[in-house]
Amino acid sequence: MTFFRKGYPNLAIVAHVQLDQGEPGQKEVVVQREVTNKRTLHKEPDDRICASSFRGGRKVQCIFRGPGYGAQAMQQRPRGGPVSEFRTPGPEQRVHFKGDFDAISRNNSPQDGICHRRSSSSYRWAPRTVDVRFDGGRRGVGVHTVGDGGRKNKTWYKMIIPYGKKYDKNWLLKALQNMCSVPFTPLQYQIQGHEAHFYIDDGSTAYALCSVSHQITDNEGYQVVVLMDPCPPPSNLNTQLKPRDIQHLKQCMAKRFDTSHCALDLNNLHSDPELRSENISAILSRKTFVDAVGKVIKENIPELVRLNLSNNNLYRLDHVADLINNSPHLKTLDLSHNELKTVKELDRLKGLKLVELWLDRNPLCDLLKDKPTYINAVRERFPQLLKLDGHDLPPVIVFDVVTPTTIPPCTGSYFVSEEIKFLILHFLQQYYSVYDSGDRQPLLGAYHDRATFSLSQPSSQPVKRCNLRDYRTDSRNMKQLKDPSTRFCLLKHTRVNVVSLINNLPKTQHDTASFNVDVNAYTSTLLSFTVSGLFKEVAGTFQDSVRAFSRVFIAVPAGNSGLCIVNDELFVRNATKEEICGVFAAPPASGGPVVPLSTPQQEMLSAFSVKSGMNLVWSQKCLQDNDWDFNKAGHIFTQMQAEGKIPGVAFIK
Repeated sequence: MTFFRKGYPNLAIVAHVQLDQGEPGQKEVVVQREVTNKRTLHKEPDDRICASSFRGGRKVQCIFRGPGYGAQAMQQRPRGGPVSEFRTPGPEQRVHFKGDFDAISRNNSPQDGICHRRSSSSYRWAPRTVDVRFDGGRRGVGVHTVGDGGRKNKTWYKMIIPYGKKYDKNWLLKALQNMCSVPFTPLQYQIQGHEAHFYIDDGSTAYALCSVSHQITDNEGYQVVVLMDPCPPPSNLNTQLKPRDIQHLKQCMAKRFDTSHCALDLNNLHSDPELRSENISAILSRKTFVDAVGKVIKENIPELVRLNLSNNNLYRLDHVADLINNSPHLKTLDLSHNELKTVKELDRLKGLKLVELWLDRNPLCDLLKDKPTYINAVRERFPQLLKLDGHDLPPVIVFDVVTPTTIPPCTGSYFVSEEIKFLILHFLQQYYSVYDSGDRQPLLGAYHDRATFSLSQPSSQPVKRCNLRDYRTDSRNMKQLKDPSTRFCLLKHTRVNVVSLINNLPKTQHDTASFNVDVNAYTSTLLSFTVSGLFKEVAGTFQDSVRAFSRVFIAVPAGNSGLCIVNDELFVRNATKEEICGVFAAPPASGGPVVPLSTPQQEMLSAFSVKSGMNLVWSQKCLQDNDWDFNKAGHIFTQMQAEGKIPGVAFIK
């Protein structure tokens, strides 16, 4: 095999390959790496093989299209692309085969799938380019570009069926749909000469259609050939409907609308006589038409409840989904007698609260022959569905749980009883008055000898927020700490160690008006409650920084203090913006901490506690309820004790 270069006007430089040995009529092949006007064709009615000795004798399929295929056979080629040397093609290499040889012709019979070659002396050039990718597998399926210089554009695809005129349109399209792995919508099906063609707007779908070429056999035993030609979008498909056409569409839809049931019947719309007489292409897979229908529905029947889209050759629901999803009151939808292949197409309609759906006479029904599987697959998309294909569905077994639409308002503190409320509030007033003082050492009297304490902070905090590093060293966050020994060391035991750690924490001022208290558990010998609220740091690096806290106390009755802490868990975090705005702004709570007692009141309290036998907390409550009248308080105490109305906790000291 020899090759030489030769310059052609307007074609840059092409490389000729001269076959020294080959079939008659196959003496010369022209090969160029880059051209400016490319057109992809796939699989003629026969396999014409150009037997070239490329790399180890690999055969390359050169698909040539003669001028007899259509009016576009003679297409002016623009000036050529960059010059490139001829190379032996390998895997994944692109080669452009130039030259639409008339040396190859058809048999006179249009049904004959075998083509004969003329002698080598009778060929002539036709300015056409075929772009083939060598991928070691699929022949004739290549990367396509449209336009000068290989510039990639938004491309549609003209699917050509040679000799398609002799086939019935419905038979041909159904056969292609059954063989094609991807659902497609043929647009503008037409007969031109002996061939049939239609348009596809998706590249992957067009290639899938090409792959079924030669896989369909007609009743005469001939194979159906599918060719693909990249092209601009058909001009009349992407244009918006004219005002006159929209008016005709409104009149047509008005005749199909049932006002009594708010039902719109668009069954077999593409065959509507009124629209066809006005030459309106009523294709529900055409986006511009669907948009026009949706606009009419939105402006005139927004309360649409029932919609019938049966018999509209719907293969996909992408464009129709926009129409349906804009009908919020839709309850009944009829998609029967269409071409929906998989139930996944219904995913585009998720969110509709349909109660009745028709899907019969769709290919997906043949795939889901098992009735329970079919029902479950549809109900997964539409949980409220009651009827499917006209049949009542069995009731769905669900838990009747009503999900609240809003978060309930905060109800404030929960104390179980007034007695517990008084006990806790008195304890908190005494505890935090010491905690916020300069010296926290007196808190030793609030803790049990074997008390435990732990401190924790959030796992993560926004970087721009106030730092919590003063609490990080002693934080016992279980999500961050995996080492058991570290966890144990950070759990403080005995009241001395507890108060020692508390003394090392930043100095604070608590906003008692922000306190919220919830009693977790209560018995005669134990009380567990949680207090949450806000405080600010009054010294150190982060002075005036506002923090939020939550603290769980477990306490037992003890001494005159009323409660003795046996377990204390403190959680500290940064306050939110809303919390910061409200800190120290509210007045003290009505049931908040009591004011300090005067000396005469303290003496009266001690005497009343000794005489009544109650502890100081309950004795103070009794005196306060009686305006610090010692005799009146004693009379009430005697009366309530005789009636058994004083709880046993009042006498625990």
